[in-house]
Amino acid sequence: MENTQTPKPNGNSKIQVLKNGPYLVSGNVPLFKATIKCDGQGIPIEWTFSPKLQTPETYALCRCGKSSNKPFCDGSHVKAHFDGTEVSDNEPFEKMAKTIDGPALKLKDAELFCASARFCHRGGGIWGQIPESGNPELKQNAIRNAFDCPSGRLVVVDKKSCKNLEPSIEKSIGFIMDPGMGVDGPVWVRGAIPVYSADGKIYDVRNRVTLCRCGKSTNKPFCDSSHYPEEDKER
Repeated sequence: MENTQTPKPNGNSKIQVLKNGPYLVSGNVPLFKATIKCDGQGIPIEWTFSPKLQTPETYALCRCGKSSNKPFCDGSHVKAHFDGTEVSDNEPFEKMAKTIDGPALKLKDAELFCASARFCHRGGGIWGQIPESGNPELKQNAIRNAFDCPSGRLVVVDKKSCKNLEPSIEKSIGFIMDPGMGVDGPVWVRGAIPVYSADGKIYDVRNRVTLCRCGKSTNKPFCDSSHYPEEDKER
């Protein structure tokens, strides 16, 4: 179902980034494994979701990539002397995004947030579908591909209503698994859960964002695809 409303924080749920430590999640936020299922050519087909894990009202998720109890923190960041310094300038998505125009849809694209989930390539690249969005089939495929972008890098705009189109998703967290690439992906924050920095500032609240959980991002706390294999980034 499409949601054209501006995302707002949900109740008492929040994520607090701890200095050089984990993400502290509070407010009974559901947690589950989100796996990227691919076809024989390595192109994502769909998301598959595990049953929700049993979690307390507040729990800590690994941010350094060293935990032996992933996705949960086990204190490994201390021994690893993890440097979790946040460097994101927190520029709003709407200011960052470049726009591609088409007859029925526009695409807003903030490449810095790319988490390499690759749904944008399903059925052909979304960047080529937008200029052909007068075709109903290509229009629906472009919307579907944008909706499955976990980081919210890609947002489609309905030109008739001039509104952003967003999937209707409950406030929840998925820890992404990418077996096709043999890597663990980021923390997928869903449903406009506010994320607070270690010094208490609130990041741009969005329906979909991905937080780094490999410890290597150059845009902490957000994922920048640093978990993704280098040889594949160059293709």
